[in-house]
Amino acid sequence: MSLLADFVFFLFSSPTTLLGAVALLLVLYFVPGSFASQETGKEPPGPRPLPLLGNLLQLDLKRPYRTLCELSKKYGSVFTVYFGPDKVVVLAGYRTVKEALVNYGEEFGDRHIAPVFYDMNQGHGILFANGESWKEMRRFALTTLRDFGMGKRVAEDKILEECCHLIQMLEEHKGKPFDTACPLNYATSNIISSIVYGSRFEYNDPQFKSMVRRANENIRIAGTAPILLYNMFPRLVGWVKNRQLILRNTETNIIDVKGLIKQLKETLNPHVCRGLVDCFLIRKQKEDDSCVGDTHYNEKNLIFTVSNLFAAGTDTTAATLGWGLLLMAKYPHVQDQVQEELSRVVGSRQVRVDDRKSLPYTDAVIHEIQRLANIVPVAVPHKTSRDVTFQGYFIKEGTTVFPLLTSVLNDESEWESPHTFNPSHFLDEEGKFIKRDAFMPFSAGRRMCLGESLAKMEIFLFFTSLLLRFRFTAPPGVTEDELGLTPAVGFTLPPSAHELCAVSRQ
Repeated sequence: MSLLADFVFFLFSSPTTLLGAVALLLVLYFVPGSFASQETGKEPPGPRPLPLLGNLLQLDLKRPYRTLCELSKKYGSVFTVYFGPDKVVVLAGYRTVKEALVNYGEEFGDRHIAPVFYDMNQGHGILFANGESWKEMRRFALTTLRDFGMGKRVAEDKILEECCHLIQMLEEHKGKPFDTACPLNYATSNIISSIVYGSRFEYNDPQFKSMVRRANENIRIAGTAPILLYNMFPRLVGWVKNRQLILRNTETNIIDVKGLIKQLKETLNPHVCRGLVDCFLIRKQKEDDSCVGDTHYNEKNLIFTVSNLFAAGTDTTAATLGWGLLLMAKYPHVQDQVQEELSRVVGSRQVRVDDRKSLPYTDAVIHEIQRLANIVPVAVPHKTSRDVTFQGYFIKEGTTVFPLLTSVLNDESEWESPHTFNPSHFLDEEGKFIKRDAFMPFSAGRRMCLGESLAKMEIFLFFTSLLLRFRFTAPPGVTEDELGLTPAVGFTLPPSAHELCAVSRQ
């Protein structure tokens, strides 16, 4: 809490203003309605905020989603919490989150763009944009991803080719302990790279390694306490080191992306699209030639759309796979059952997507990995597009909304043992795979992950290919019980740094 203490000291460091500031805060705190908004209508309940600081002193700044889950037990499935001066409405539990994002999709469908994410994207691209530009970029990205085989055989072939490169990299460790994070990030990053740029990178390519490192670093740092404080008080805390690092990484990423786009532009064939960048450049040229005036097909939207896809297409899928391998090492009896089923159904041939329906236990394990991993605990924050009355509460237009996905994936009314690793959540009494409505790791509604079908295919093919080839174990001298399941701190939640052994089964 040293950063918070420094911040409070900064606010009250001048003796000439201290008395006046204290008096003002006391007035704000004790005069009814001075801090709350003046809209008519019953607003969601929540803990009483302090002036300026809001509920900051009650929040776990490293893992705010844990505090929000605890608050939901007291205040219900729709409640208010103040992140500093910023009012946030939190949605908790499967039924509430689904109702808001699906049944009230328009009202809860805008994106809240925190200061750090505006720094990184300036309102362009897909992830942190709103309005017509966002709609057009999302529509274009979805169409192009589908054209390049998202969820189809052509994407399957790309993933299986990458599986071979990943397996080769793991074999180089010869069963000795290694950190699984880098290989998994390189493999998943190459899938989205091949779709965006039209080709993959070698794992030892220094530019590629730096791009992956910076993307992962920015995602991790964006969820740290200093950035949380910066988002609350951007004019006061812009000097924090973590923000400066994000700005440097973003600047370098833009230079790299511009360079890759330039290379593709120089060899562009208007009749052949090698990847999403080519499709964008061809569309841009057509609109320029038609003199349509202002167009969303501009350089900034291209750069940030590519950057968004590269980062999102790398981080969450790699983190899920990282959890998968760690959980297999921690629960070897589950790994035994997965490998027995794979050996019986697939044998020595290459696994295919069509095998999923014949692998109910493996499919259940993969779904349970995603549920327990809880990669994006608060989703990417939303914002109300208009005034809305939801479950009897009035929520004003422009209010930040946190769909608490961790409360969905751990909803005690939906899951038999929500806090333990239990593949039976997705199996019936006969051992057949069953879908669960409360399985929402990709969120829901108009802002749900646009790469969901690609991510599902990647997770299935990478996981099964690796389990067919290797047995994953704890390093020598480390027991399964000593393999920790505490996630790292970040905007997404990969496992904390650890090493595993990949022992060849052949």
